[in-house]
Amino acid sequence: MNAAMVGAPDARDFLGIEALLGEEERMIRGVVRDWVRGRVLPEIAQWFERGILPRELAAEIGGLGLFGMHLHGYGCAGTSATAYGVACMELEAGDAGIRSLVSVQGSLAMYAIYRWGSEEQKQAWLPAMARGEAIGCFGLTEPDFGSNPAGMRTTARRVGSDWAIDGTKMWITNGSIAAIAVVWAQTDAGIRGFLVPTTTKGFRAHDIERKLSLRASVTSELILDDCRVPADAVLPEARGLGGPLACLNEARFGIVWGAMGSARSCYETALEYATTRVQFDRPIAGFQLTQEKLVNMLLELNKGTLLAWHLGRMKDAGKLHGAHVSFGKLNNVRAALAIAREARTILGANGVTLEYPVIRHANNLESVLTYEGTSEMHTLILGKAITGLDAFG
Repeated sequence: MNAAMVGAPDARDFLGIEALLGEEERMIRGVVRDWVRGRVLPEIAQWFERGILPRELAAEIGGLGLFGMHLHGYGCAGTSATAYGVACMELEAGDAGIRSLVSVQGSLAMYAIYRWGSEEQKQAWLPAMARGEAIGCFGLTEPDFGSNPAGMRTTARRVGSDWAIDGTKMWITNGSIAAIAVVWAQTDAGIRGFLVPTTTKGFRAHDIERKLSLRASVTSELILDDCRVPADAVLPEARGLGGPLACLNEARFGIVWGAMGSARSCYETALEYATTRVQFDRPIAGFQLTQEKLVNMLLELNKGTLLAWHLGRMKDAGKLHGAHVSFGKLNNVRAALAIAREARTILGANGVTLEYPVIRHANNLESVLTYEGTSEMHTLILGKAITGLDAFG
């Protein structure tokens, strides 16, 4: 084809990444994007400012088939991993808090039951969770043990035919709105996972207040005080730290995509602002320094989105290693945060108000940078992968 016949690149999809998506993936992207634009974007600044997450969103999201959408059976949609990633991108283009609700529900709580649970446990919980009728949370992190979950102090001991669980979990998304908590605890046989209905005596959840990040998300402390659950509450197939870490990799995969949703929102906001904001008698997009900022943002956004797409295809082909997920999470969240900060400078003082989404995304990304593995931990995971030497501890 003659180069002169090729159309100019799209400023919002410079590399034509949309063309790489399959029909189902484009359809899901459209459905989620429309829902976010119609339901989330008109209200999210107010939700963020007030620090609330409307409870009715869960049923709406369940109605869209987004909870556990990459799982098969039990009322789940059974989509590709790439389609799930695309949905995470569109959700986080609205707000990381909304994407976190979906990630924790599907990739942590539901996946734990799906991957490690008995058939009875799956039938009891997964269909209701897929519909958004029952919310789940994932109790792994503790006040003193985040990056080192092997040191957890929560314990579970046998009392007759039951288990008694004691301990505290911290920074738990969905904690106070959950119907079921997946709780990881030390036992005489090592780390095990337990399904704890939140109505169980001895279980309490308190919301963490005064957050300046992920405000449109429920973050809780879980307290288990002689919390008794029956013998069949244990996840039979999960033994050791490999159980929760496998779940974390599922959630991290969604973050690889979600972070690019935040980044895209910031870039598009900055681009629109720069072409309409006039200083010195012309749009600021006409100044060299502003163009350099926009170009740098575009480069990282498109590279990160291509990386997410590639990892999605690898996951669908069964070729994705945990270190690949760390690669994506480390790169894309770091890039997204840089894009958000750069976009804020283009908006000037307007960039620190909730009239625009940039400062909200920037604040959220500070949490995303830390949760599901800090940048330091993912750096060491990659370091071990390429050197063969363990630098942890």
